[in-house]
Amino acid sequence: MLDLTYDTPKPKVISGATGDWELVIGMEIHAQVSSEAKLFSGASTKFGAEPNSNVSFVDAAMPGMLPVINEFCVEQAVRTGLGLKAGINLVSAFDRKNYFYPDLPQGYQISQLYHPIVGEGEVLVEMGEGIARLVRIERIHLEQDAGKSIHDMDPHMSFVDLNRTGVALMEIVSRPDIRGPEEAAAYVGKLRQILRYLGTCDGNMQNGNLRADVNVSVCRPGQYEKYQETQDFSHLGTRCEIKNMNSMRFIQAAIDYEARRQIAILEDGGKIDQETRLYDPDRNETRSMRSKEEAHDYRYFPCPDLMPLEIEQAWVDGIAAALPELPDAKKARFMQVFGLTDYDASVLTAEVENAAYFEKVAEGGDGKLAANWVINELFGRLKKDDKGISESPVSPEQLAGIIRLIKSDAISGKIAKDLFEIVYVEGGDPEKIVEDRGMKQVTDTGAIEAAVDEIIAANPAQVEKAKQNPKLAGWFVGQVMKATGGKANPKAVNDLVAAKLGL
Repeated sequence: MLDLTYDTPKPKVISGATGDWELVIGMEIHAQVSSEAKLFSGASTKFGAEPNSNVSFVDAAMPGMLPVINEFCVEQAVRTGLGLKAGINLVSAFDRKNYFYPDLPQGYQISQLYHPIVGEGEVLVEMGEGIARLVRIERIHLEQDAGKSIHDMDPHMSFVDLNRTGVALMEIVSRPDIRGPEEAAAYVGKLRQILRYLGTCDGNMQNGNLRADVNVSVCRPGQYEKYQETQDFSHLGTRCEIKNMNSMRFIQAAIDYEARRQIAILEDGGKIDQETRLYDPDRNETRSMRSKEEAHDYRYFPCPDLMPLEIEQAWVDGIAAALPELPDAKKARFMQVFGLTDYDASVLTAEVENAAYFEKVAEGGDGKLAANWVINELFGRLKKDDKGISESPVSPEQLAGIIRLIKSDAISGKIAKDLFEIVYVEGGDPEKIVEDRGMKQVTDTGAIEAAVDEIIAANPAQVEKAKQNPKLAGWFVGQVMKATGGKANPKAVNDLVAAKLGL
């Protein structure tokens, strides 16, 4: 396990005219389940299809059409719960949440209010090297997504695309444990990372596959501690919910703006209305959408078309046994097995594909050297070309080959960078490229000594200066490397120059 100190959350403090205020934040993450079919129909979930092409009769709410639960979506929800160290409810049930939207054909959403499939869990959020915060998960429930209303295609009318209707969502509800904008973004990032490792959600925020509703309130110092003691939410102040956030940067900006807005109202003698708001990134402000509904406003009742969902513990145990290695465990292993720093291990495990690539490169070799090449050379070049790891022209096997050549002293670090560039642009087997292009490092001490003698003999004045100031010996090293086309073994050159100059 990682060696972490569990830090008491330090709240973001904003100073107002009447004193300090603290932020309290809870989040509801809507994660689209990675599944080829929808929650209650066999329609495709493929993104980017022609509008209204992925719609079954069930999704369109045609008369007499009944929902049929997708077992794989249930499995994905259980897998997510297990990955978040949550309790799995062997009996859960679906309810109808009644409200009207043009893109909700049924006039209700099938969700889980009273009996969710996943109970309490936790997410460990790192807030710096060796420091972590624990954000408690209250519940995870399954529900179906609504469609999409499109308002910018015609000046006089709106259009409705039902492709998303019925797509399975996991709503992951946190406790109000988050105490600042940066921590909120870090929480979303960590949750996204875990979901991607589990393979239960691709975490694509740009496509709307991971969206956050952010509940923000402010209170005076000491009130949060009273809430912790009593579990009385009145100590936390009235919350406002900012809907459908799909950017880490916007989440932070929206929380900061909303907190300051609430403080200004309270200090002016007003009161906060519990409401749903949206964030406008162009104006950097939140705006009211509607008053905040309570559960009774939706007239929840058990869905008459679906029996309670009963699963067996043996089935859950089978899913648990097949869980992949999760980010924290993988990071700890990389640090222990390969001797990586906390920073390097964090970078390499940030994305599951990056971790898999690195591990193939490091297999049976020098883990620290592999990490250095993956992070600095490969990631740097991919970023320059705006490519992801899946688009890398250099395979793990090719990069491992370059590292083997370095370790065997066949090539120097400088030659290795030239070789990397060739492989990146042209491809090919690194060992064969070195052989065919005469890129092997000169390790023959006789040949290197001859080059050193020649440079020293041709520069007597520089020799005297170097004897007075040993730091100038580097000049001779540079000249020898230049004379040998960069192929001389740098260590051998340094040793011979020092010996010849009597340093």
